[in-house]
Amino acid sequence: MKALTYQGRHDIRYEEVPDPVVASPTDAVVQVTAAGICGSDLHIYGGNPFSPEVGYTPGHECVGVVVETGDQVTRFRPGDRVMLPASVGCTLCPTCAAGFTARCERAKSMTDLCYGVSPQLPGSQAQALAVPYADINLVRLPEDISDEAAVVLTDNAPTAWYGCRRARISPGETVLVIGLGPVGLMAAQSAFAMGAARVLGVDLVAERRTFAATLGVEPVEGDDARAAVRDMTGGRGPDAVVEAVGSDATIQLALKAVRQAGRVSVVGVSQNEAFPLHMGLAQVKELEFAIGLCSVHYELPVLMSLTQAGRITPEVVVSHRFALSEGPAAYELFNSRADGVHKILLDPSR
Repeated sequence: MKALTYQGRHDIRYEEVPDPVVASPTDAVVQVTAAGICGSDLHIYGGNPFSPEVGYTPGHECVGVVVETGDQVTRFRPGDRVMLPASVGCTLCPTCAAGFTARCERAKSMTDLCYGVSPQLPGSQAQALAVPYADINLVRLPEDISDEAAVVLTDNAPTAWYGCRRARISPGETVLVIGLGPVGLMAAQSAFAMGAARVLGVDLVAERRTFAATLGVEPVEGDDARAAVRDMTGGRGPDAVVEAVGSDATIQLALKAVRQAGRVSVVGVSQNEAFPLHMGLAQVKELEFAIGLCSVHYELPVLMSLTQAGRITPEVVVSHRFALSEGPAAYELFNSRADGVHKILLDPSR
């Protein structure tokens, strides 16, 4: 089959790879009908991978159709339309059974928990994908949820909802979202769904700020984002901040911008093992600080209901569509943040 492969920094290739197989009776093989490129994939593309290997297929966001199942798969059969949550659970430990797959007790590293970050679980930017423990790691898609919405629901929307939930957003509050890519845009939608009165948005890319404004976000303008946020909140600061970038600078902005006794929730992926957290600032401001990885399975039931009810619209963050064969160009565009790019979908049939 055809797939994208990661060969090193800024080196994504479209090439022939071995077909996925049912290697265990609990596995399934899914024909991918749409796959997404995530901001986390840009860490790999930029030469900051989560494992040292090259040659594997990246990607952890997709929807598709089941084409083969192992003998012990009971909940799915060939022909079922499904989505693949980005977090992968073992189904055997109590934590996974409760839906908290990102905390799997049997996982030794992140490569056990996510598709497309190493050769161990090849990714979704391919024509087909093998799914371990398919009965828990597949989710049946209702007819009224589109492929576009479903791809966003595999990771971006749950991560955003998780970030807002851990920020403990309450009705009437003012929320600041830092980073207006797909996760940030979904965080804004999530904050509004939780009852936020105002959502402010920070992003260096003007086109992203402009688009976020169409969703009700108040763009933070100017070179000094912290000062602008203070002005927009009457000198008080927002009640909660959701950080969706993961850089040192944006996390520091979140800590400094939030009001006294406010809450900061970081869902941007940070690979800095020595982040300079200003403990004195955090203590004096009496801050609550949350950071973590989303267990998609746990967040999905609420998000599926909100999507079906029209309370959130995940598909609006999709801005570009490419053939899988155009994957290298798609990565280049997403990395450039040009042309108003938000979410890119890949079509494996082309």
